[in-house]
Amino acid sequence: MVFTVAVAGASGYAGGETLRLLSAHPDFEVRTVTAKQNAGQPLAAVHPNLRSLADLVLQDTTPEALAGHDLVVLALPHGASAEIAAQLPAETLVIDCGADHRLESAADWEAFYRSPHAGTWEYGVPELPRGQGRQRDRLVGARRIAAPGCNASTVALALAPGIRAGLIEERDLGAVLAVGPSGAGRKLELPYLAAEQLGSAAPYAVGGSHRHIPEIRQALRWAGAVHPTLSFTPVLVPMSRGILATCTARIVPGATPGDIREAWELAYAGEPFVQLLPEGRFPRTADVLGANTALLGLAVDEAADRVVVIAAVDNLVKGTAGAAIQSANLALGLPETRGLSVDGVAP
Repeated sequence: MVFTVAVAGASGYAGGETLRLLSAHPDFEVRTVTAKQNAGQPLAAVHPNLRSLADLVLQDTTPEALAGHDLVVLALPHGASAEIAAQLPAETLVIDCGADHRLESAADWEAFYRSPHAGTWEYGVPELPRGQGRQRDRLVGARRIAAPGCNASTVALALAPGIRAGLIEERDLGAVLAVGPSGAGRKLELPYLAAEQLGSAAPYAVGGSHRHIPEIRQALRWAGAVHPTLSFTPVLVPMSRGILATCTARIVPGATPGDIREAWELAYAGEPFVQLLPEGRFPRTADVLGANTALLGLAVDEAADRVVVIAAVDNLVKGTAGAAIQSANLALGLPETRGLSVDGVAP
């Protein structure tokens, strides 16, 4: 069976990456692409790399244009998905790549996004530890899925195994991320211009203001934390895509380095897309470019009584579009790995 697909917000980076992955998926057929300012243009005018879909023309983003498909992917700005989604049939699988449906807490949403909460959908990170199971258990058969924030899922995957195993403290967690500017979307704003980016690294959303913080805390509560606290500092660096997250946590007294490594090994044993590297090895963003892979490197800093987990992902693939398609596979009863690659592009 071939499932028909519409992608809203197809002219942006997340929409374009979703289309790139869908174009090679044997069970999906992209029939409709929509946009706002770019409506009426051929897709090739905004994504000249998508040669196999070059004949598609961007339509206006309306419920009518999106209805009648098996899968609708909403790659829209925050705050724009909820109204559209509410007008789509209940039997349609809808995946929101924006933030509108990620958070369970209305108070957290309103504090960080300053708008009414639109409700909560299943969270599209299958490998994430949740209780004694995985988040994937909730994605099978789902019809409304929230793809993750790229920074949020990276940090959550890095720290959740230690929380679930009771080997790291949930207070005083730290995460410093080197982030490519494509994570901010395709927009003309001063901080994202090449003249501002090249040869520089610039922190942003410092001091607890980043919108992915409540999403990370939520994921860690699912893993067993009660009141996790996190210092989260993202830094824009001059690479178009990628996240390298250095995450640290205090070690629970009595936990040994062997206990700690075993917890992460067990957490992701057999996972095709989340892989712990051998002891002493750490990932680079170059290793995951274009792949639906999260690579983790782990070290125990015994002098500081802290565990250090370094995680690398492609923010547009495993961080967004790949997570969306992986979740769609589960929701529609397809093999989870269908149409997705663990292999990056090098050099």
